[in-house]
Amino acid sequence: MGIDFDKERWERTSENYRRWWTGELDRPLIKVSVSGRDPGRTKPKLPDYRFIPFYDSSIAAEAIIDRRDYNLSCCSFPGDAFPSTWLNFGAGVVAAFMGANLECGNDTAWFHPPWEQEIANIHFRYDPDNYWLKRVKDLARAAIERWDGLVQTGMTDLGGNLDVLSTFRPSERLLLDLYDHPEDVNRLAWESHELWFRYYTEINEVLQPVNPGYSDWADIYSPEPSYMLQCDFCYMIGPEMFDEFVKPELSAACKRLKNPFYHLDGPGQLAHLDSLLEIPELKGVQWIPGDGSPGMSQWPEVYRKIRAAGKLIQLYLSDSGLDVLNIVSEQVGSAEGIILCGDVPASDETLLLEFLERYDAI
Repeated sequence: MGIDFDKERWERTSENYRRWWTGELDRPLIKVSVSGRDPGRTKPKLPDYRFIPFYDSSIAAEAIIDRRDYNLSCCSFPGDAFPSTWLNFGAGVVAAFMGANLECGNDTAWFHPPWEQEIANIHFRYDPDNYWLKRVKDLARAAIERWDGLVQTGMTDLGGNLDVLSTFRPSERLLLDLYDHPEDVNRLAWESHELWFRYYTEINEVLQPVNPGYSDWADIYSPEPSYMLQCDFCYMIGPEMFDEFVKPELSAACKRLKNPFYHLDGPGQLAHLDSLLEIPELKGVQWIPGDGSPGMSQWPEVYRKIRAAGKLIQLYLSDSGLDVLNIVSEQVGSAEGIILCGDVPASDETLLLEFLERYDAI
């Protein structure tokens, strides 16, 4: 049976997403897939790891992609859903590209500095022979050869530039550097910025033009270059430091991407929302309340502020299930400019199809 999708579906999907990005679509996007389909093939013996570094280097990229193919064959893709995967090497793998040690543990991946040195002595340089960069490209190449554009293969999680820097200057040291060595912080942020886009371009040169478009861990499809930008480090700094050390580089990144989004992670980042929304090229915001906070549907003031600034909104299935879209759309006045992402089991497929019909998304 294989993956339940085809090139004709991709044409319609791409056009709907294009219209959503440009504000022409008069409804939300509902990217919710259904799991539990008979894949019509034997389950591979290779384990299913979320993080690719959990696979030993002896495991061929083609075998890992075959396992992903099996997973996608177990799903169906109604409405605005589409088959997708992404190259998960851990959040902020740019640090590993630049020499940090990648460590697997407890179902995640961590990055550690290869050495301890003063910030003035740190310089980020490109290494074409870096193992992790070559491994990402090998996976991207295997995905393109296997699926020939049927599956949207998302960019690896490159990370935010100050988050990457905090790998080499662990957070408490970097916080002091903001006061003691601001010139070096800015220097390294811009060194990282240039390398970030070099990696982004090189990986996309493997994926394109066969890949249907552009996506990342957030799984929002874009026909043109996009990325879910972030700076988790800014949770620990105030608005003035955000504007000095984060916003200039973030604004420059938004100018280099056609459809940039921002990952607003946790209440500690809400202090920066007004400043973020001032970036004209920023297309949208993904708000994640975080553990211990009220659920995704319970932040009307945040969504109203994002909507008032003319930005798009990403939601995930959460505490309210599919109804999170209904609740937030009522809070902001309409469902246009919202994308709901997630997946449901086959037992909820009928409910999902009725929901899609309500929004004329099927």
